[in-house]
Amino acid sequence: MLLRNRFSFLSLFLCLTIGSTITFAADDAPKDPASKWDGEMKRFAALDEKKMPEKNGILFVGSSSIRMWDTDASFPDLDVTNRGFGGSQTSDVLYHFDKVVNKYEPSKIVFYCGDNDIAKGKSPEKVICDFKAFMKQVYEELPEGTTVYYLPIKPSQSRWKMWEEMNQVNMAIKKFSEQVGQLEYVDTATVLLNEEGKPRDDIFMKDGLHLNKIGYGLWNPVVRKALTE
Repeated sequence: MLLRNRFSFLSLFLCLTIGSTITFAADDAPKDPASKWDGEMKRFAALDEKKMPEKNGILFVGSSSIRMWDTDASFPDLDVTNRGFGGSQTSDVLYHFDKVVNKYEPSKIVFYCGDNDIAKGKSPEKVICDFKAFMKQVYEELPEGTTVYYLPIKPSQSRWKMWEEMNQVNMAIKKFSEQVGQLEYVDTATVLLNEEGKPRDDIFMKDGLHLNKIGYGLWNPVVRKALTE
């Protein structure tokens, strides 16, 4: 695995848009600090006030696939903290980085986001740039050695028509993970597909989007293996 000091931030994290203009993805993050996630941020702060997670733990962060995951029950022997907020996009995690990532100083970060980004019309290139901006924050603000475990955007029944774009994001980040240190691509997508290469029909809630107990049951051993190897 290549180390951060063998790359410049320019080559690692600057993104080319379709128009060939170089830009930082973080520039497009929400500007209003009193965003629609203010209630969730207050809820997280209240949880921290009640019991602040220990440093060097495992942080789960991202959208509803993280929020709805009973990570305490799934990983009872690991020091896990769940800071998923449903409906969020990668830019939201970026904007609230200090509140949902940095303050916990985790040694490992399990990241799932991007599903809503594509559904809201963002291009794969934009989602990739936003994730690279997230990694830039990790490199600059967290202790050296902090590892991000990227869970690919999942194939789902309700968003199957978007799968080509979603998987474009996944494959780009998988390639990115092979070029940089402190980033691992954890394939939690393949286990959700049937023999025909389409989403299984027994792993989702009625909305065809969110995983049910069976779906998370497929994710748990894959993520556990990545975290404990």
